Amino acid sequence: MNAYKTLATSGEAEFTQQKSRFIGRAAPAADEAAALAFLAGIRVRCRDASHHCYAYIIGQNAGITRYSDDGEPSGTAGAPILGVLQAQGVVNAAVVVTRYFGGVLLGAGGLSRAYARGSAAAVAAAGVALMQPCRRYLADIPYPLWDRAAHALGSFPCVQEGQNFTDRVTVTLLVRSQDAPGLLALLARVTGGRAEAELVEEAYAAWA
Repeated sequence: MNAYKTLATSGEAEFTQQKSRFIGRAAPAADEAAALAFLAGIRVRCRDASHHCYAYIIGQNAGITRYSDDGEPSGTAGAPILGVLQAQGVVNAAVVVTRYFGGVLLGAGGLSRAYARGSAAAVAAAGVALMQPCRRYLADIPYPLWDRAAHALGSFPCVQEGQNFTDRVTVTLLVRSQDAPGLLALLARVTGGRAEAELVEEAYAAWA
């Protein structure tokens, strides 16, 4: 499992250029079906728009790359939108730039710049997240040892996602895969080997 970059969330940005209104929208897309559903939703919601130009990249190796000018002159819309995604290095992401034509022709260069601007603004609004391979553990710690363990965990690069207190403390811990051996060693050290940690799943998660 290797780290990759994608969009942190959905984002939207709008601007007007020579009376044409451009709205850029960006969203994470786990697969091509999600990217197409994102596009379809915008087409329905903004059915009176002149164009819905788009690009998406799916797969950690960018195995699926698609873009469309949607009626704009060839090469003036889809490719500039895609270029922004590629420059940011993001995958599993889709961008749609909607245009409401304002009656003034922008020319090929003007269109390319406008669609690139719409794409860049949408990506900036969504934000870029570094997804890293992580492991999620369910740790079981004797209650008398919890304060010591909690103090140690507070200075370790992991995320506590939930706690349950009885005569023992169960806590869900998310940690980067590269830091997992250190986490297990820390729990063993501060509890004298009395903590138990069960691997729940391996998954990707955004990590600052």
